[in-house]
Amino acid sequence: MPLPLSGITILSLEQFGAGPFGTVHLADLGARVIKIEDPNSGGDVGRYVPPYAHEEDSLFFETFNRNKESISLDLSSPSGRATFEDLVKQSDAVYSNLRGDVPAKLKITYEDLKHLNPAIVCCSLSGFGMTGPRSKEPGYDYMLQGLAGWMSLTGEPDGPPTKSGLSLVDFSGGFVAALALISGIHASRRDGIGMDCDVSLYDTALSMTSYIGSWHLSGGHEPIRHSHSAHPSLVPFQVFQTADYWIVIGCAKEKFYERFCQVIGRPDLATNPDYINFAKRYENRDALVSQLDDIFKTRTTKEWLTDLMPAGVPCSPVNTIEQAFQEEHTVAREMIAHSDHEYFGKLRTPASPVNVGPKRTEYSRAPKRGEHTISVLKDLLDLTEEQIAVLKASGAFGSTDD
Repeated sequence: MPLPLSGITILSLEQFGAGPFGTVHLADLGARVIKIEDPNSGGDVGRYVPPYAHEEDSLFFETFNRNKESISLDLSSPSGRATFEDLVKQSDAVYSNLRGDVPAKLKITYEDLKHLNPAIVCCSLSGFGMTGPRSKEPGYDYMLQGLAGWMSLTGEPDGPPTKSGLSLVDFSGGFVAALALISGIHASRRDGIGMDCDVSLYDTALSMTSYIGSWHLSGGHEPIRHSHSAHPSLVPFQVFQTADYWIVIGCAKEKFYERFCQVIGRPDLATNPDYINFAKRYENRDALVSQLDDIFKTRTTKEWLTDLMPAGVPCSPVNTIEQAFQEEHTVAREMIAHSDHEYFGKLRTPASPVNVGPKRTEYSRAPKRGEHTISVLKDLLDLTEEQIAVLKASGAFGSTDD
């Protein structure tokens, strides 16, 4: 049975994290993602990110680029550009994650390519988008977490603004770009006309302020940070220190709070007028949490989980990364992608959470730089060895490419 996106071909001028993160999910779903790597710069910079880097590969690069192909192509050379344009004629989309003004400079927008393929979809993922006063600026996850207000919401009340432990703006931007790209391809196949998809990390980060943004814009709300990663309005919904570590409690419904109070041996907290509902617990947060802090320190995390989970109270341990991947549920959900690598050996990377039909069970390692140049040109353009040799001699694959 073909994979869901089998039959879709994407030419990708991608690099580092955000862009390749978006397309790795499409590749896992069966799309043919062809990385176009500049031979003059050593290709995707992600190849060289430490630790665990070796020559032109790294575990960072492997994480974002499994199931993809790579061709070396110098778009600044006439023959390289001509080859790229021939590939556009045979593809569904051109994808990039570059500075917002670069797609126009490289002539990879819909306006630049529609004469070659009227149905081509041109998706740009950039820091600030292709329009606006900051479109020419580079944008990185850390910057965007600060600029969009995320860091002001994160951390202890008396601590510094804090970045998430993961590059969530990059990853979210990749998902948004993948959604935009697939939406564009659907519309293009329906109407026969392609388009630009202008996605930015800035827009993504602002959009993800979600209800906090709505509270501020429509209600004048000024967010404050709460201790122990507490939810801004639901109480108790945070981490608590136990006798040996930490535990997460999430009373997102009244019934959960009632069960919670029974399990901790304090049914009176469920009937106390000060804590009787969401609004009252929000109003009297500090008094309630202070009591719960003392209660949780009397037992270990495992002991609390043993009683809370069977009672149907949403809760979890605070796992390390090692513990997270050792969870029984991780294995059951097939959330580890396995492949073989000549240097790194048995590769294990986080699998895509995008499940459409049967889960993919076979994965290929990330491509070596230019590994598929010849096979792609033969397959998509029906070029002969002699024609490819002429392109190489003319510098299409870079003057030092071998």
